[in-house]
Amino acid sequence: MDKKRIITIVVAVIIVATLGTGVFFAVRYLTREGAPEIVLTEDFEKDEIFRINTLGCKLSEARVYMRASEDKYSNAFGSEIWSKDLGGVTLEDELKSTTLARLAQIKAMTLLAEDRAVLLSDEEKELAKKAADKYISGLSAETKSALQIDEAVIEKMYSEYALANKVYIDVTKDINPEISDDEARTISVKHILIKTNTTDADGNTREFTDAEKQSAYKRAEEVLQKIAGGADFDSMIEKYSEDSENQYTFGKGTMPENFEKAAFNLDSDEVSGIVETEYGYHIIKCVSTFDREETDNNKTRIVIQRKKEAFNKVYDEFVKTLHTNLNDELWENAEFAASDNTDASTFFDIYNEVFAKSE
Repeated sequence: MDKKRIITIVVAVIIVATLGTGVFFAVRYLTREGAPEIVLTEDFEKDEIFRINTLGCKLSEARVYMRASEDKYSNAFGSEIWSKDLGGVTLEDELKSTTLARLAQIKAMTLLAEDRAVLLSDEEKELAKKAADKYISGLSAETKSALQIDEAVIEKMYSEYALANKVYIDVTKDINPEISDDEARTISVKHILIKTNTTDADGNTREFTDAEKQSAYKRAEEVLQKIAGGADFDSMIEKYSEDSENQYTFGKGTMPENFEKAAFNLDSDEVSGIVETEYGYHIIKCVSTFDREETDNNKTRIVIQRKKEAFNKVYDEFVKTLHTNLNDELWENAEFAASDNTDASTFFDIYNEVFAKSE
């Protein structure tokens, strides 16, 4: 896998992963359509990045979130990854945007919790305090100085993060749909792909001409004839397939429509005809028409997705009622010192550890 691909993956992973294992399935950007309009104002407290209604966010909070991601990915890919060019921006630029979005989401969810009268229990407040103490005690003096934080700041952050999790649970607590085996059915197939496009070194895709597609289809026909004549499917994969993946396990609604329709209509060990998708011509062999373990896992994923959709509906409507002020000049000029990577646990690691023990 080349470096450009690694950087692309890291950006995607950061967007999903730096919230830990909490319940934040949808990142909502301050500038997203349907979100509150950003109103630039000079009425900010010292080092305040933005304010949603009366709830503000300080630069120190962004430093904590930035550091959590920097530690994780610098350890995995090296500190030089942050300066890599991503089409005019760096990975650090992307992380700043993502950090701003996450912080805005936490603040908005905190306000949603207030609106729904969702409060932390005394036990949960103690956990926030315990997490803050653990986080602070694990930092070097140099790191605390660079982040410009104290235990009170971190305790407040943990309290808001816990409230955001709690309001998600409150909104989705009655959503527990019955998912049938048929709806969640997961199958496994092998396939041979004859491509109808090419991709250059820069990732640009060129579709085949009609003549090139006819030639690709003829090759697919020849392969299918060999299989019908008794050729081993795995050997045909090895010799002819142009996909890096030869076997897929999936449920409904996750693969290209034509591929999925053909695959779900096969019996075990049955081979399809030639199936066309945007990727090319496929020949599919069914390995398993029903995977019990994966089907059960898929039921869980479907429930999570439906809870996510239900929450997003409530959240999006609530966000439209909020007023957001962004300290654009402060945020644009904010610089984040690279972490020394000497501290073992991130903000989110500690949250998951401390709060998981209470469940």
